[in-house]
Parts: sequence; structure tokens; C-alpha cells
Amino acid sequence: MKKQFKRVDWLLVLLPIIGAVVISLIFVTYPVSSHRLLSSIRGFLNQQFSFFYILVALFFLCSSIYVAFSRYGRTKLGAPDDKPMYSNLHWGILAFTSTMSADIIFYSLCEWMMYAQEPFIQKKPDVLEWSLTYSLFHWGPVVWSFYIMLAVAFAYMLFVTKNKRQRFSEACRPLFGHYVDGIVGKLIDLVAIFALIAATATTFSMSMPLLATAVGKLFGVRNVKALSLLLLIVVVIIYLSTSVMGMKVMTRLSLICYIFFISLMVYVLLCGGSLSFIINSGIQASGNLVQNFAGMVTTTHSNGFTQNWTIYYWSYWIVWCVATPFFIGSISKGRTIKDVVVRGYAWGLGGTYLSFIVLSNFGISRQISHLVNATHDLQTGMTYSQVILKIMETLPEYRIALILLAMAMVGLYSTVFDSITMVIAKYSYRNLEVSEEPSKLMRGAWAIIFMLLPLSLLIGNSSMYNIQSVAIIAAFPTAIVMVLIVVSFYKEIMSGAE
Repeated sequence: MKKQFKRVDWLLVLLPIIGAVVISLIFVTYPVSSHRLLSSIRGFLNQQFSFFYILVALFFLCSSIYVAFSRYGRTKLGAPDDKPMYSNLHWGILAFTSTMSADIIFYSLCEWMMYAQEPFIQKKPDVLEWSLTYSLFHWGPVVWSFYIMLAVAFAYMLFVTKNKRQRFSEACRPLFGHYVDGIVGKLIDLVAIFALIAATATTFSMSMPLLATAVGKLFGVRNVKALSLLLLIVVVIIYLSTSVMGMKVMTRLSLICYIFFISLMVYVLLCGGSLSFIINSGIQASGNLVQNFAGMVTTTHSNGFTQNWTIYYWSYWIVWCVATPFFIGSISKGRTIKDVVVRGYAWGLGGTYLSFIVLSNFGISRQISHLVNATHDLQTGMTYSQVILKIMETLPEYRIALILLAMAMVGLYSTVFDSITMVIAKYSYRNLEVSEEPSKLMRGAWAIIFMLLPLSLLIGNSSMYNIQSVAIIAAFPTAIVMVLIVVSFYKEIMSGAE
């Protein structure tokens, strides 16, 4: 035990814990002042640095395509005779379930409603089609390029250069050299850990009320807030138990989670009575995205739509880039760079587009057929979760769908947080071999720490704006580090190819 304690970098463990506790107490004790502070910082970043987020997005998208189809794409992530650690199917399921939390189901069901109320979208010729188009854009190639490009960089660091420190800062060593062993490295890793804390807070705070509403409907419980807190504890227990059992259990949980996710899609698709509409509308929106992608990715003047939504989504994915790409990289030994990029896009876009095309179009079909009036219900004060429940109740035997939804959400929560506790626990050690796993105690401690900020946001009834602001603010320094990591990767792989 003493040897384990000596290996821990206590600054990187204790400072984020103290920070998370202090920030959580501030949010609970001073909700109004917290809102004002978050609003002012977010407003400044939106007004002055929107171009920065757009340039980062373009840089990662172009970089991922280049590295896959240039001569570097043939580089094996490991020794020449290394075989892939997982089969193609298992790798794909792990890559998707470790990156997509339960919020993908929440947003798939309600994001079209959010956009349909935006003045920028209302000026479009077909409001509902453009609402889905922007969902596919926000969850499409740009954000997946963040994960995929960094996964390649981390896998190269782990299996080619074989760095012993499994940290964000270590990926910058080719650029900063020995400085990553000092204050520069500490700052980079602290930015990474705080960003991940912000990411967990955003994920749980946004989508947990939907899970609570679904479970409450099934069991006749009306107190959504209390049920949200209870379910949060249940999810923590599940992924805490899984995380200390290791990768074998996590792989099985990922498979079970994926089965529930696909089952939900199939049930809605086949039993919702909107099969033809869902497919036709999905093709139409996908084509609309392809035709307008260049303009969408570079739009800055949009009556605030870009700042409120596009920048938010990019920021949301950026703060998750601290852990999820590291996990994808860690399971990619024995694959080529091109294989990781191509499969990453295939599984990532395939899963997210399936969710949005099926679930969003299901809701849109109910709106068009006047079975629900989602936008009106929201204007009268109903929450997104309540409106989603009304839509789900139009399904035959809708309780089956609610059970599948609840199981898929719990599974996605658990698999994502399994992966990030594994990664963040590795950050906590001064040195850790690639073949080593962090201690169960360390993983368990981080599993609990990650719940502090989400609990404070749920207890304090934080608005969607506040929750989004946390992600946008944390993403700014994180994006800078991400760019440095990619530059470091290119410097390393170019010097190795000479």
C-alpha cells in the first residue's frame, strides 16, 4: 500500500477534488451569482472567440482525413507483429459505448424541438427538416474528428513511442520536451482533469431528468428531482462495481448496453408506424447536410444560433476529449492509423445517426400528424422530459419502449463512466506502464468525485444555460491543449518516418 501511495501524484488528485467540492458548494449556496458569473464568461467567449472554436473544428476534421489517407495511415499502432487487441465488432462496440453517454438518447428525442424554436431555423424553408439536419451536423464528422484524431495520437504514444506516463501532458512531450515533467505538464493535466469534471456534470445534469421521468412513469413516482438523485446513485454503484472488476466485465457491459440501445431503435422503427417517414426524412436530412456542410461549419452570423448551439456542442465534445479518445487509443493496439480513423468514423457516425434519424423523426412524425404539439407544450412550461414522455406514449405498448430507454440510458451512463474512471485514474500516477491498470481504490475514489458537481447542479436546479456554460468555459483551454497534442503527434511521427 505504501508503494502505491508513493506512485500517486497527489497534486493532480487533491487539487481537483478540492476544486470540485468548492465549485459544487458555490453552485448550491449562490445559484444566482453563479449564473451571472457563468453568463458573463460565456458571453465573452462567444463574442470574442467563436472563430477559435470554428478553426479548431476545421483543423481536427482535415487532420483526421489527412493522417488516414497519407503515408502515415499505414503506420501500425504497436510492434509489426502485434495483432488487434479486440475483434472488429468488440472494438466498435467499445468505441461507441465508451464515448456516447445517455444524453445521445435525450438529445435524439428533443433536439429537433429546441431548434424549431430558434429564429435562425424558422427562416429556413422547411423548419423540421433543417432541425434534423443541424442535429446530424452537430453530432457528425466534426465532433467525431476530435475523438478520432486524439485517439490516434494517444495510441501512438502508448504503443509506438511507449511513454510510461499515461497523461494528457505526456502527449505533448515531443513539443515541450522535459518541460512536461514540471509546471507546464502539471498545468496541462489539471486543465484536463477539470475539463472532465465539467463534462460529467454536463452529461448527468442534462439527461438524468429524462431517465427519472421514464422510471417515474413506470413505477408511479412523481418526484423527478428526488428520483434523479436516487438514479444518479444507482448509476454510480453500477459503474463503480464494474470499474473495479476490470476490462472483461466492462466489455460484457458494453455489449449488453449496445443490445438495449439497438433494441430501442428497432422497437421505435418497427412499432411506431412511421417507418417510411423515418427513412425518407433521414435520407432527405442527410442529403441536405452534405449539400450545405461547408457553409454550416463556417457560419458565424446566425442570430446567436452558432454561439448557443454549434459552439456548445463542439465544447461539449471537447471537454470529453480528455478521456474518451484516450480509452479508444488504449484499445487500438495492433491496428493501423487508417483502420482506427475509418472504423472510428463508421461506428461513431453509424450509431449517432441511427439514433437521431430514428428517434428525432419519430417525434417529428408525431408533431406533423398532430398526435402531439411539442413546441406548444414547451412554451406552456412543460419540460423536455415531459414532452418526450408524451411522444413515447403514442407508441403501442409504450412501457416496453420506456423500459428499453431506461436500460439503454443506464447502460450508456455506466459504460462511459467506466472508461473515464479508468483513464483519469491512470492520470493520477507518476508513472504507469501501458500493461498496468490503476488500483481499484483509485478508480473508486474518482467514480465518487465525478458525482459532486452533477449533484450540485441537480440540487441547485441549474438551468440548461448554466449547464451548457460549464462545458463552453472548460472547453476553451482544453481545445488549446488538444491542438498542441496533434502538433506533437505530427512532430513525432514525422521524425520517426525519416
